[in-house]
Amino acid sequence: MSHTPAALSVKEDDIRQFLACQTHLGTKGLEFKMGSYVWKRNTNGVHILNLGKTWEKLVLAARVIVAIENPAEVCVISARPYGQRAVLKFASFTGAQALAGRFTPGTFTNQIQKNFIEPRLLVVNDPRTDHQAIREASYVNIPVIAFANSDSPLRFVDVAIPCNNKGRQSVGLMWWMLCREVLRLRGTIRRDVPWDVMVDMFIYRDP
Repeated sequence: MSHTPAALSVKEDDIRQFLACQTHLGTKGLEFKMGSYVWKRNTNGVHILNLGKTWEKLVLAARVIVAIENPAEVCVISARPYGQRAVLKFASFTGAQALAGRFTPGTFTNQIQKNFIEPRLLVVNDPRTDHQAIREASYVNIPVIAFANSDSPLRFVDVAIPCNNKGRQSVGLMWWMLCREVLRLRGTIRRDVPWDVMVDMFIYRDP
């Protein structure tokens, strides 16, 4: 049973995009906290994620982001190359701060540092590769939203969006969907009109 309001319910085209980008495919490993987001295991031992819960948590994350009055106080992070283009595009469309590439230790805690920032919300691409940022956020009480695979550790993560965070197309699609939902909730774009920005803008391309 979905807890999402009818106006925010998932559309058939969105599910089709999820399946085309293999967003529902997890890994062979399973973190015990991610068990509630797994639908079943296939014959190869790969965990299949529940796309209904993926959409619910995506909408919840978008509502949390919209609740921050100043968009610049939202920080989006990706150390993995597949997510770096996506976080930069997300930041340009929503007004958030993007940290693409290596996260410098002390960015949230060391006030002497030149790059010191104090965000009110953190959105990360992968809890495993972005663990340093998540740990520092826990020191200064910054809530964390994370795209989590079936084997992702959820320590210090407040909102986990279950999805395939290792595939190139899947990562780009999830950031695009989150960005689109944020803009819809802000009233920047209409819900009944397709967004004119293509998913390809968020997908990593080889240099």
